[in-house]
Amino acid sequence: MNKVLPFILIVLCINTANADYESDADAILMQIKTESALKSNDAKLLNDLGLAYHQQGKYEQAESLFLRSLAINEKTLGKDHSDVATDLNNLGTIYKTQGKYEQAEPLYLRSLEIYEKALGKDHPSVALSLNNLAVLYRKQGKYKQAEPLLLRSLEIHEKALGKDHPSVATSLNNLAELYKTQGKYEQAEPLYLRSLEIREKALHPDVAESLNNLAGLYYVQGKYEQAEPLYLLSLAINEKALGKDHPNTKKTRDNLEILRAKTK
Repeated sequence: MNKVLPFILIVLCINTANADYESDADAILMQIKTESALKSNDAKLLNDLGLAYHQQGKYEQAESLFLRSLAINEKTLGKDHSDVATDLNNLGTIYKTQGKYEQAEPLYLRSLEIYEKALGKDHPSVALSLNNLAVLYRKQGKYKQAEPLLLRSLEIHEKALGKDHPSVATSLNNLAELYKTQGKYEQAEPLYLRSLEIREKALHPDVAESLNNLAGLYYVQGKYEQAEPLYLLSLAINEKALGKDHPNTKKTRDNLEILRAKTK
């Protein structure tokens, strides 16, 4: 089993996470920035703020900002520009996160098509679109459609960015999730472990996600003693970085409670 993160690494990881906008003062500042961006028609700022709201789990605010950014970019840059693809991808992710799969799919498909034409089929942004579309298909139970997309995404990321890049970790994690969902645990575990190792080395905030997912793999195999410390560590990181009420924090807390109920 992968080693538990030492305390200093946890602290460093937490410090690198996107923990902005947690205080009341920061929330007010963010609202001012949003109003300013809407007035200025600054698509990039709108998109960045949308990502920040998404990180906080404030999906309605994020959606409105992404829609506004999309409209501006389509008008000023044209409908086939890579920035339009980015807006479509972000908007698709908002819908996917909320379970609105029928709304997400056409956005992901259009984003992928634009990226391939504008940037080439081996660009990391193409890999990102492939990843997101594959995760959507996994959530819909379309496993045969998801796997080739994830394998292609992983290949692009490794070739373009190197085998130790955090984006490679994301592809590995998503491929592992697909295999776990299908009960292919032996195929999933080494992918989870490699993803976690990359994120640890990079001090990446998604370490918490890797810990949660690896714990989930151990849980479904009945390896409860291996799962619990990973859930606890994931929960601690998420609470510090995202807050106790963030959807990711709640998901890990729920997973931990299910585990503990199982082992009573």
